[in-house]
Amino acid sequence: MSTLFAGAALVLAFPVSAFAQETAASEPSKKPERGSFGFDETGMDRSVAPGDDFYAYANGGWAKNTPIPSHLANYGMFSALDDLSKARVRDILDGARSDSASQIGRAYASYLDSGTVEARGLTPIEPWLDKIKGLRDRKGYTALVAEGLAMGVGGPVACLSDGCVLQDDGDPKRALFILQQAGTGLPDRDMYLLDDPNMARIRGAYAAHLARLLALAGETNVDARAQALLALEADIAKVHWTREDSTDVAKIYNKVGLDRTAQFASPTFDFTALLRALSPKITEVQVMQPSAFVGIAAILDKAPLQLLRDQMIVRSLESLSTALPDAVANENFAFYGTVLKGTPEREPRWRLGVSFTEAALGDAVGREYVERHFPAEYKAEMARLVDNIIGALGHRIDRLEWMQPETRVRARKKLDGFMVKVGYPDRWRDYAGLEIKSDDLFGNLVRANRFNFQYQLDRLGKPFPRDAWLMSPQTANAYANFGLNEIVFPAGILLPPFFDPNADPALNYGAIGGIIGHEISHHFDDQGAKYDEEGKLSTWWTPEDVKAFTAAGKSLSALYESYEPLPGEHIKGEFTLGENIGDLAGLTIAYEAYRNSLGGQPAPVIDGVSGDQRFFLGWAQIWRRNYREADLRQRLLTDPHAPAIQRVWMVRNIDAWYPAFGVRPGQKLYLEKSKRVRVW
Repeated sequence: MSTLFAGAALVLAFPVSAFAQETAASEPSKKPERGSFGFDETGMDRSVAPGDDFYAYANGGWAKNTPIPSHLANYGMFSALDDLSKARVRDILDGARSDSASQIGRAYASYLDSGTVEARGLTPIEPWLDKIKGLRDRKGYTALVAEGLAMGVGGPVACLSDGCVLQDDGDPKRALFILQQAGTGLPDRDMYLLDDPNMARIRGAYAAHLARLLALAGETNVDARAQALLALEADIAKVHWTREDSTDVAKIYNKVGLDRTAQFASPTFDFTALLRALSPKITEVQVMQPSAFVGIAAILDKAPLQLLRDQMIVRSLESLSTALPDAVANENFAFYGTVLKGTPEREPRWRLGVSFTEAALGDAVGREYVERHFPAEYKAEMARLVDNIIGALGHRIDRLEWMQPETRVRARKKLDGFMVKVGYPDRWRDYAGLEIKSDDLFGNLVRANRFNFQYQLDRLGKPFPRDAWLMSPQTANAYANFGLNEIVFPAGILLPPFFDPNADPALNYGAIGGIIGHEISHHFDDQGAKYDEEGKLSTWWTPEDVKAFTAAGKSLSALYESYEPLPGEHIKGEFTLGENIGDLAGLTIAYEAYRNSLGGQPAPVIDGVSGDQRFFLGWAQIWRRNYREADLRQRLLTDPHAPAIQRVWMVRNIDAWYPAFGVRPGQKLYLEKSKRVRVW
């Protein structure tokens, strides 16, 4: 799966928004939320030439005048929609708190009841910590890891962010249990291994954090034990795969039967026993980084038992900190929020309570959200936009000079078979059986984690559900799912400045259209192109196609590696390639769809702004974002997306951008035609 942050008929005529027409007829006073055509011109910096820095030209005033809230590591348009979503959900949950029959009301009430949480202290987690501290032999370690995994506690191996049970890339109609390398507390292996002052500072702060957690758990000699933990995790980091290798879908597809999993085990960490303890339904598993699994098992086998206990103690406190007293939650935030991201303060408790409730009962919250905040017209309007942009890509595939005829047939078949999900699921989850108490936050968290883990395990042995969603409706994001050959746009992102039914069509095509194109294009990027029209991982491109596509990818990687968002810190071109291809191809096909929508007629000029200018300004506006330096520094290591400024700069590869803004040789973003990267 790939996110932003992730078959339809050919449609070549879409002059204006049908919903906007209907709205204008019935409510002539309706106007775009921003400016005269959907763009906030007050956020521009007209002192900057578009050809020198298009981000600053379109967004410089906003960037200069918009502070980052003290509880956030960065702030931008996605953050603004998240703020709106959380405020709306808060209103829903506040109303539900008085209803004793409401699961979401009880869950939210338990989080807001900080008095009870503080009064109970560590009492709720003590039975689990006592079980860890009572580990006296290596044979018991695996059972604890299995129990922790189901509870949501980090261990030597981990589920993906979307869960442990997803579609089988080799047979996408089946559900498959999947695990990835883990066993470290820092976000990236390089944080343990790089020899530079900043990483040394982070490692020192991390060791101090581990020591404080051990002290909170009642342990002694914590400084020495924390240093031993840091050394253990550094050894594990050495056997971890790089992020580049871990995002190569062909390299990580390593499916083995249960009878062959002993190769990843050691006397201390019995991998086969782990799988059997989790579920009798697990008959095979995808081991994403096989050599790392072998290396981790060997390292754990050499580690003193006390060290393994210590690691489980700190991972338990970290993983479950949101339901523990402020002494633990604040310590966890002080490192992961402040040291790593530069964020001064924790989020207000109501926001954390909203996030907790959404994580536990996402569909139950989402159902209420869409009933109140997602008109049916929005879904229909998005479907029309998606159809038009899919049609534009199909038209481009038909004209591609580098694609071989046999590959073109398969590409069109894949495109025509897309499943498009907009707004919310057709079938809502049932949370019957999940016990939620208004005065038991810790119990609610653990029960919800176990309930949702079991929900995934129940998919094993059955066809993978085609109607599954991996995000809740109120999420301000979008994603492409390769195995299901689908693109998904939750209701939470279908709001201004991304999507405004009353805005000028050019603006919508540049904004949400660029995002639609981005998600569609992921199915044909450096990883998505490895999946065929059935969603199966396979080789369906000719060697000639692969050669041409790889050459374009290398050019794009080189372009992004030339960018230096922070002094001495460059973007990792190979690591961000898939997302950069998504941006380039997405913007390219969205622009073609926009031009097609005009039906051969000239675009109107609005307040002196041409249609092409409005299109590119729409793209620029959605990427407004300010970062704290620490957050940006970490993202350059761990985020497969380029920073916001460089995402806007993608326009320099689009020919139409140059005449639209009078960009000329000598300006900083000017690229000669021969150097502009073209994929689709």
